[in-house]
Amino acid sequence: MIVGVPAEIFPGEQRVALIPGDIPALTRLGLEVLVETGAGARAGFPDAQYVERGATLSPSRAALFAAADILLQVRAAGAAPAQAEGDLALLRPGQALLAFLDPLWKPRQIAALADHGVSALALELVPRISRAQSMDALSSMATLSGYKAALLAAMHLPRIFPMLMTAAGTITPARVFVIGAGVAGLQACAHAKRMGARVEAYDVRTAVKEQVESVGARFVELPLETGASEDKGGYATAQGEEFYRRQRQLMGEVVARNDVVITTAAIPGKRSPVLVTREMVAGMQPGSVIIDLAAEHGGNCELTRADEVVVEYGVTILGPTNLPATVPNHASQLYSRNLVNLLKLAIKDGRLVLDTDDEVIRESLVAHAGAVTNARLRDLLVQADAVTS
Repeated sequence: MIVGVPAEIFPGEQRVALIPGDIPALTRLGLEVLVETGAGARAGFPDAQYVERGATLSPSRAALFAAADILLQVRAAGAAPAQAEGDLALLRPGQALLAFLDPLWKPRQIAALADHGVSALALELVPRISRAQSMDALSSMATLSGYKAALLAAMHLPRIFPMLMTAAGTITPARVFVIGAGVAGLQACAHAKRMGARVEAYDVRTAVKEQVESVGARFVELPLETGASEDKGGYATAQGEEFYRRQRQLMGEVVARNDVVITTAAIPGKRSPVLVTREMVAGMQPGSVIIDLAAEHGGNCELTRADEVVVEYGVTILGPTNLPATVPNHASQLYSRNLVNLLKLAIKDGRLVLDTDDEVIRESLVAHAGAVTNARLRDLLVQADAVTS
């Protein structure tokens, strides 16, 4: 079978789905690798490196799609909706696609893949179980997002993070508050702490307190009844509006005393909850910075605008939606290894075997044999049809 790696065409996307160093692992599985010319250039992987490791170069996207049995991409279908129609015309029945597909937000794009006879595995839906940790691309990319969020905050804050003792006096350390202690939040805590800031963090899941403290931050506890705050995959669950109202009320004082607020609270398939209101921003000191990592799906800050820098009440608010693409070399290394590990699970004797008895395959497989295979996506499509009818 031939594994095809096309160049990413989503605006601003600099990652590549497979790096040269991982080609031998696929060769050992009995696969051939075909790479579109220039696919890895923006991530620091020139064509010559792919050829040295045993790949063949394809001069055009159309030729690559025509030859490949399995396609590896970073963003496809719903994760690159403006580009998906063109790629759909190049796909053929029986092909397999592994990529970020944004299925919970764009289920119609998955239905289009199914109608086309494509077997699609969405990296967003790889289950958070121990056996699948090496395939968990969301966590890999969240690690980089948290790191970059701390750097962005340091760059935009008109003061330094660490305490500094000089002959002219002592500079007190900056204060950083991280909302959401998932993978991105914990990385933001760790890197802000390494840069010398005083860091505190909050999460609706009180079970993460130990993890927050392990990276040197103080866990903020609010007197709230969280109930079922975590799903079986380890993600925070959506709470009721009354909960969020009370949470915002209690959190206002914490936000006001910090120089930097980094928000990371996202609910899979749902709009990001608003945790930082206009009034809370107004209560922050001028020069403060907010980095909203939930901007892609609405944002945790009421004033966030996706991929823009907003200044309100003297506070700078950034809403980046694709921070991993700003460190494409290492992001590609992590993502490529996630894909290779998933293929190792699915390739048997040189053929792709989508065994739905395996939890990892079953949960991530969204389209196969002409049908949308994920029950949650089928429900979303039914709901969408009911709204439009």
